[in-house]
Amino acid sequence: MRHVLKRAGRSTATVLTWAGLMAGLMAGLSGCTDGTFDIGGKPRSGDDAIRIVPDDGAKGVAPDGRLEVRLPSGRLERVTVTRIENETPTEVPGTISDDGLRWRPTEGTHLGLAAKYSVDAVALDGHGRRSARHTTFTTEVPEHRFIGYFKPENRAVVGTGMIVSVDFNQEIENRAEVERAVRVTADPPVEIVGHWFGKKRLDLRPSRYWKPGTKVTVELRLRDVQAAPGAYGIQNKKVAFTIGRSQVSLVDAEAKTMEVRRDGNLLATVPITAGAPKTTTYNGKMVVSELLEVTRMDGRTVGFGGEYDIKDVPHAMRLTKTGTFLHGNYWAPPETFGQVNVSHGCIGLRDDKGGSGDSPAGWFFDRTLVGDVVEVINSRDKGVDPSNGLSGWNLDWQRWKAGSALR
Repeated sequence: MRHVLKRAGRSTATVLTWAGLMAGLMAGLSGCTDGTFDIGGKPRSGDDAIRIVPDDGAKGVAPDGRLEVRLPSGRLERVTVTRIENETPTEVPGTISDDGLRWRPTEGTHLGLAAKYSVDAVALDGHGRRSARHTTFTTEVPEHRFIGYFKPENRAVVGTGMIVSVDFNQEIENRAEVERAVRVTADPPVEIVGHWFGKKRLDLRPSRYWKPGTKVTVELRLRDVQAAPGAYGIQNKKVAFTIGRSQVSLVDAEAKTMEVRRDGNLLATVPITAGAPKTTTYNGKMVVSELLEVTRMDGRTVGFGGEYDIKDVPHAMRLTKTGTFLHGNYWAPPETFGQVNVSHGCIGLRDDKGGSGDSPAGWFFDRTLVGDVVEVINSRDKGVDPSNGLSGWNLDWQRWKAGSALR
């Protein structure tokens, strides 16, 4: 696969265009069997799907409960189970069976209480096609105790749009007391304010995007803090992360292009396909919250019935909790990108089957951090809800501060 680089007038920016031969028309973006994603494509049989226990999103899993990844046919290539809410993420030891059909944790392994885990599995099915699943689950919390699950991870390097987001396992009645116990500080110093989305989620951010190089510290001093009558916290945790370079990408759904700016300078203009007229893409600022080299997207998980089930979507970057992704698309003809919007709501970049690093999607994926901002304009849709993913930048500073329980 080749690409052509053209200089953009007197600017130092580069306009990227790609050509090649692709099979199958159906653009897309979304819907995954493991969560809510957003894509389009040809339906496929689910007989050879990767099956994971516990179910995606399961809560209250017993520490000695069943943990298993299995296939009815084919072979598991890789399985990684990670405790992701620790200060240092910890991998759960386990092995794939000799026949490649099953992964189980090492004998005697037990999960931790009040912990969040992720499961990532990649397999070859019975037809030699690669597929993937990504799921999460949480283990049981002792009675009358509450905890907060939060991102980003300790020692992470993130983009300038990162928002500290804490999800609690139960409703918080004493929001001011809990918010006071969640402390976020920055070096160099900047004012950081919390905003409640309902009674179970607290997000914190500064008035503007973080300055590159900023060191951010998050302290959860929740032990013995009363969240509601009879419910007390059990956590005392401290994590730190660093703000990397600034990268903000502007997607123009009408022009069908994405301008990628690094530290304010135009790095490249990439042709895209956005949501089709009946399945448009949200307008507004969205933040990359997850990077997946390959994942499965199933329309049934986002209300599209059996329109598509694509098991090997490459270079997937999550933008909202409800399923908006920016991801690679290998099934649409090359003339789609920059010319027509055909997706089910996501943003598609041309890619090769298997995910080529030389493709537009691979190029962008390799230059993206969790916390980078993607803003969509000129789409015939409403603005993204500020609570949908890390989309709080769509609230101005006054409205953001109004959502704090301390003001």
